[in-house]
Amino acid sequence: MSEIHGSQRMGPLSPLAGVWEGNVGVDLSYHNKDDETAQTSYFERAVFKPIPKQENGQQELEGLTFQMTAWRHGEEGMDPFHDEVGYLLWEKKTRQIMRVVVFGRGIAMIAGGTAQARDKVLKFVATPGDPNYGILQNKYLSQRAELMSFESTFTINDDGTFSYDQTLVLKLAAIGGEQMRHTDRNTLHRVKAFHPGVEYQ
Repeated sequence: MSEIHGSQRMGPLSPLAGVWEGNVGVDLSYHNKDDETAQTSYFERAVFKPIPKQENGQQELEGLTFQMTAWRHGEEGMDPFHDEVGYLLWEKKTRQIMRVVVFGRGIAMIAGGTAQARDKVLKFVATPGDPNYGILQNKYLSQRAELMSFESTFTINDDGTFSYDQTLVLKLAAIGGEQMRHTDRNTLHRVKAFHPGVEYQ
């Protein structure tokens, strides 16, 4: 019997449509209050909703709007320590994938890469100053935690889960302008599926 793939309208982004939760997140970053690099474990909720086809002249983009929110373990009833919103986009003709994202800390970026319609590993890269896949941040962060690069990988696992890992390279004033790698990773389980044809709301 042939494998049933379900809707493929959004190419490699199609399996992400839905609501996801993951409780095994690990954040490795510099903690200003403690003046040290340390790990933080977290719970995360991610929502990926299909959007109507976007047309820019001859360009056609399929995609999802998304929000990813994370709470430190033990602080689930408090404000999240991380929140981001944006779009995941795919252009079938050029195989370009894009993660268009704004972080609540005052950071915005477009990270990009290439992917075939049924790829299960999606890689996104952004570099400050790149006219297409670049990074912007507010003045405070530029002076104290300048972003040097961003790399992210989304993986659709065979067991139906979704994993990601990502790395921000920062130049930190608190450690004499040295560079450090801020990493995050998590595996999430889908708790609700969305169908691309009816979930525009």
